[in-house]
Amino acid sequence: MKRLLQFLGIVCPLALYAQTNTEIYLFDLTTEEGQIKISNGKNISNNEGYDNQPSFQYSNKILFASTRNGQTDICAYHTNTGKKEWLSSTKQGSEYSPTSIPTTKDISAIRLDTTGLQRLYHYRSGKSKSIISDKVIGYYVWHDKNTVVSFVLGEPNELVISTLRNNTNRTVDTNIGRSLHNIPNTNLVSYISKKNEHWEIRSLDLKTGETKKIIHTIPKVEDMCWLLDGSILMGKGKVLYHFDPKKDTDWKIVTLFDHEKFDNITRITVNKANNKLALVAEPETTLAPTLENLRWIAGNWKGEAFGGITEENWSEPSGGSMMATFKLIVDNEVQFYEIETIVEENNSLLLRLKHFNNDLKGWETKDQTVDFPLIRITENKAIFEGMTFEKIDEHTMIIYVAIGQKNGSVEIVPFTYTKKN
Repeated sequence: MKRLLQFLGIVCPLALYAQTNTEIYLFDLTTEEGQIKISNGKNISNNEGYDNQPSFQYSNKILFASTRNGQTDICAYHTNTGKKEWLSSTKQGSEYSPTSIPTTKDISAIRLDTTGLQRLYHYRSGKSKSIISDKVIGYYVWHDKNTVVSFVLGEPNELVISTLRNNTNRTVDTNIGRSLHNIPNTNLVSYISKKNEHWEIRSLDLKTGETKKIIHTIPKVEDMCWLLDGSILMGKGKVLYHFDPKKDTDWKIVTLFDHEKFDNITRITVNKANNKLALVAEPETTLAPTLENLRWIAGNWKGEAFGGITEENWSEPSGGSMMATFKLIVDNEVQFYEIETIVEENNSLLLRLKHFNNDLKGWETKDQTVDFPLIRITENKAIFEGMTFEKIDEHTMIIYVAIGQKNGSVEIVPFTYTKKN
């Protein structure tokens, strides 16, 4: 039994950092008339392997964990010059979650030694020392230079407040996620509770240990960041969501990264000035632009949107096209219909549609259609200009539609569908 426990103690930390091919992307972030704008994206890691866990040490310097020579070291990217530099080369292990230590120029990171020992370390001028030696910390946030709030591995995982001055540790919750953050303009820390089926973002008062629910997460998402105004960003797939506790009741879509060649967004962070956004995602693998690669769209789909019931019926590919009918029913009355086609054209695909009132009088003129050129196809997405089909599983898909608003802005509206057998 003792040998089994020792073995699990080594395996569990290693499993925590199961490495996939991820990259770090940097964007400009602006707010115009209350609308968040994300632009000018670029891959700043551009490295085969694991590039993850970004954090801003300064507004123009990003720390992250990056793979080289078979191990993971601390790397830094300078946004003003575009240059990268390596900050560690620890022969006895790999570093993860590099973070600036408050009111100092030093940094900290989780080090996973080749022996399986996993600890939080303090780094200064190329030298390192263990900070908390009696806890297996997976993720953490500095509340101040004397206080660390961490995710401690266990059964279940624990939320622990560690006071370095007197070397004390206090467990305040269990079954938590990896995302830990200071809430701007407060003395609170946020964390993800996984105790219920619907995960929650909760606040923690470090003095009293009191916790409060802020909002449920995007389903099965545990990575987030706070903006200076006290609102939250979360990402899932290719979608970036926003929630403002002061005025919102649910999440809203900020943007759909339809032109960016990545998917499966995880970690996300902003700099102190809130004008740069860094996120982690997986590079996409594209498929040939053929109808055969869209065959999964075929079928009878039903969902809810615009306060009513929606239905789409897509045919199997034939004759170089797929065809669909759409209708929206509100209060048991059809509001409008659509006829849609996806056709093979110029070695690509084109989605066309026409709208009709419930008496079949057309919205568009006789020869006019609303066209959506194909951007690309991936294993689970068909990305058209202004409309994206996402396959969740064999019986569920989401269609994201960009709809122009009267004020000139564009709102991304998700339609969640279930396929009827």
